[in-house]
Amino acid sequence: MSTTYDPTTTRTDDDAASAGPPGRGWVLAGIGAAVLGIVGGVASGMVDAVYDADVSGDPDAITARLADQLPQILVFHTATMVSCVLLVLFSVGLHAQLQRRTAPGSLVPGVAAAGLGLVAVAQLLGAGLTTEFAFALAEDTDLVLPESAAFFNHWIGTIPWLWGGAGLAGLALARAAKQGAYAPWLRWTSLGLGGLTALFLVSPLQYMAGMTGPVWLLVVSLGLLRTAREA
Repeated sequence: MSTTYDPTTTRTDDDAASAGPPGRGWVLAGIGAAVLGIVGGVASGMVDAVYDADVSGDPDAITARLADQLPQILVFHTATMVSCVLLVLFSVGLHAQLQRRTAPGSLVPGVAAAGLGLVAVAQLLGAGLTTEFAFALAEDTDLVLPESAAFFNHWIGTIPWLWGGAGLAGLALARAAKQGAYAPWLRWTSLGLGGLTALFLVSPLQYMAGMTGPVWLLVVSLGLLRTAREA
């Protein structure tokens, strides 16, 4: 099963020569973004003070539990922010490749890049409160308003999981594959995982996209890496 495509469907040989080799650094960035996105999601799930039945409804106890979970918070923050940076690199690379592989004026490259951009913004905002709370929790829990600490736990348990934009990128990639830009298996993978992720985007269960979006990105990036090697 190949991930190659017929370049004659989108550009001439002269166009291909002038475009130069696409490289694969951006594809590796996609793999890294997916893996670290999963790590960040797991770590944020381990920051569960506000969801723990033993301290539920007790802001002071939640704050004390969060102080004990500071290592998980820092792992979440680091993995999420590095994933955010790598995702931007992947998004730009994918946009450039889609421009070469789709018809001039196609909306596909822009939709794919915009969708992944939404994910990067969610990651940036999702980890944005870490500094405000992590250092205060490490220094003295009395510096943190208990009700605010509970909100912080809800924040990191929801916002960075908003990978719904990856569903838009998946559907865009499926469209490109339908037009012959990629192998059929990538089309169906993107249609399935991307469609499910996009469905979560518009549903009240938006955070569920954090479970399917990184998986789509990982599978697609591995497929594109093979394409880059063949090129």
